Amino acid sequence: MIQQLQVVAGSVLTLFLLMAVGYWFGKRGTLQEDTLSRLSTVLLYAVVPCAMINAFQAQRTPETDAWLLRAFLALGISYGLYMLLCPLLYRREDPARRGVLRFAAIYGNVGFMGLPLVQSVLGDSGAMVAAVSLVVFNVLTFVHGAVLIGGTGNFSLKKALINPGTVGFLISILLYLTGIPLAGPIGDGVKYMASLNTPLAMIVIGGQMAKANLGAAFRDKRLYAVSAVKLIGLPLLTALVLFPFRDDTVLYTALVLLSGSPTAGVTSIFAQSMQKDTGTAARQVTLSTLLCILTLPLAAALAGLLAG
Repeated sequence: MIQQLQVVAGSVLTLFLLMAVGYWFGKRGTLQEDTLSRLSTVLLYAVVPCAMINAFQAQRTPETDAWLLRAFLALGISYGLYMLLCPLLYRREDPARRGVLRFAAIYGNVGFMGLPLVQSVLGDSGAMVAAVSLVVFNVLTFVHGAVLIGGTGNFSLKKALINPGTVGFLISILLYLTGIPLAGPIGDGVKYMASLNTPLAMIVIGGQMAKANLGAAFRDKRLYAVSAVKLIGLPLLTALVLFPFRDDTVLYTALVLLSGSPTAGVTSIFAQSMQKDTGTAARQVTLSTLLCILTLPLAAALAGLLAG
């Protein structure tokens, strides 16, 4: 367990060093908001799908098939529980803020933070879990998440089913099921693009943090409570609910780590597009991202302790 704690702490520190590069360029004005937006688009539409495809470049076996089904089952249990508990949170908050805080408490940065972390700690098997998680995340954010923040009028079946995460997964699973390997220049190109996920995502997050009001984020006591739910409460709940899955250390550890990823950046994007409290959303994303350097190693230690 101590060794796993050290590995995760080292990986998180590495990610934050990469974020520091983005933060520095953001403060210097090299990474402007328009540039960060364009880089985010490259990540979302090209790099993350390639990372998913690369993660599924594995030989298909009955054991792997069963393992993937088990991963979907575990994720379904986790997110189902999150959504059931969601209405209990922040009942006294203003309606313009309530949905934002609920969204921020249960939806984490699976693609840009969770996938690089799990891959660096657990390797390709962990990346496969993160890829499956990314699909579930993308569907639910556009179904449950959009309704949570903006009401039923913001539900879009098209966006829920057709987005970079689901399209990337569809290509990944088709290649996996047919056993078609990506060899030669195509395979190398996908690998090179996939390798950009960790450094580019962290640099973008760092650049976004450079534009945020860190002082306001640290002064808002309410956001510490939301961060506690996201970074401590959810990993603890996930670890306990998925306890029957602990025999598979990689799956169990990956899902606990993913549940403890900081608030998803899409929180502020949804809040802005639906005319809700964008400032609170942006500050929550920033604060939880900074605090996760302390909580993610603890989530890994918890998973290691319970997995035995």
